[in-house]
Parts: sequence; structure tokens; C-alpha cells
Amino acid sequence: MASNLRTVNLEEGMPLVDEAIRHLTRELHYSRKSGVTVLKIIHGYGSSGAGGRIRVGARRYLDGLAARGEITGYIPGERFSIFDEDTRRAFLVCNDLRKEHDLERHNNGVTFIVL
Repeated sequence: MASNLRTVNLEEGMPLVDEAIRHLTRELHYSRKSGVTVLKIIHGYGSSGAGGRIRVGARRYLDGLAARGEITGYIPGERFSIFDEDTRRAFLVCNDLRKEHDLERHNNGVTFIVL
């Protein structure tokens, strides 16, 4: 059985924010078609400056998608914890999240998108 969790690195190749958002859009479409329920994106946390811009831009973009009902929601890596209600709800649609190595690491360089 295929995993319903997929990981994509948006900061690979050091893209500009708009390039990273276009990449994210393509990956969201591909993931939906593939039956993925949660897409983990790696966007960095801003130590070099570029990762922070991608993180802010990606989360702003995801806010818009969530407001329009195009995604169920997203969980910032810094909140990805068994004590977080959104994380526990995501476990119900993607059991693979329980084994995710970023669980309880408070990693603000990643975001989990619930499709």
C-alpha cells in the first residue's frame, strides 16, 4: 500500500518565492491526483533569509487555499505535536504522520498540508 504522506522540498535550488509557490501549486495538484492526504513541505526557516521568505509566502498562500476550501488546512512544523488538536485530527486521515520524524521537534522549517 502506498503512503498517503508525501514530502516536497521547496527550497531546493534556492528559488525565489514566486517560483517556490508555483512548485507548491504543481505538487498540490499531483498529490491530490495520487491520493496523498498530507503533503509535507520543506521551506526552511530563514537562517539565510530566503527560507524565511519562502515559509512566509507559502503559509500566506495556504491561508488563501484554506479560506477557499481548496485544502482542509495546514499545520506549521512548530505546532506539529501530539498535544496540538490539528495534528491529532490529521492523524485520523494520515496514520503515517504518527511516524514522522519531525513530530515533537517544533521545526519551523516545515509545514504539513492536509488535503
